[in-house]
Amino acid sequence: MSAMVMGPAMPNRVSVRVSNRVSGSAAPTVRDGAPSTAHLRLTARGRAVLWLLAAVAVALVTLIASQASADGPVAAQEVVRHVVQPGETLWQIAESVAAPSQDVRDVVVDLVRLNELPEAGLMAGQVIVVPAG
Repeated sequence: MSAMVMGPAMPNRVSVRVSNRVSGSAAPTVRDGAPSTAHLRLTARGRAVLWLLAAVAVALVTLIASQASADGPVAAQEVVRHVVQPGETLWQIAESVAAPSQDVRDVVVDLVRLNELPEAGLMAGQVIVVPAG
């Protein structure tokens, strides 16, 4: 009894004939002088596709890297220390340091952010920083 085994369609198809002998061992024999292990070989077209994929990957990395740039150094804001007086509110302080074209509400928000205040309330004797100007 003999059987013919065909593998998947590959560029280097190897036909193997297996014989079932009662007295001998069942060792595969290779026809056409091809090696028994198939090696992956790229065609010229396959190499061209790999080079194209590599070029696209490099282009994408370059494009993404060019957009990931840091901003330049920001000029430090000049500030002065202010000791909160009894009865003084954050609104009053914001009014005193706001420029004529600035909205006082925006200055209050800036003061809360600048001093990292949990809320807009102040206590007498508290030292805060206000923009110099």
